[in-house]
Amino acid sequence: DDGSAVVGPVLAELLKIPHATMVKKIELAEGKAVINRELEGGLEERLEVRLPALFTIQTGINEPRYVSIMGIRRAMQKEIKVMGLADVGLSENEVGEAGSWLTIEKLFVPPVEKQAEFLTGSPDEIASKIVEILKSRGLI
Repeated sequence: DDGSAVVGPVLAELLKIPHATMVKKIELAEGKAVINRELEGGLEERLEVRLPALFTIQTGINEPRYVSIMGIRRAMQKEIKVMGLADVGLSENEVGEAGSWLTIEKLFVPPVEKQAEFLTGSPDEIASKIVEILKSRGLI
């Protein structure tokens, strides 16, 4: 997905199931998953998501196993089947930029701000403050 991180959420929407991105930890329990997901600035969010769901995983969630020498030798002997678009029933118009549902209008590095504002209060009060801030900046 060209690093746009849209494949997971788009697939979840097409499947009409809940989704979460940048997941660092998953705990399964009775038809739900309790997840920790990474937010900007190194913060984490803990959410409860009903299953089935689709999660995009953040680097580091898996602890890799070391492969034995025998495993490496067996892997080297396996044939890798190379398939083209026609082999999977696709045309050039269905893949890459031509087949993308996403149009990138602009890429830029956001300006660095040295100031952070912490909002306090109940969830409703904080939501109201966020709306006020966005309106004052002409964003909504």
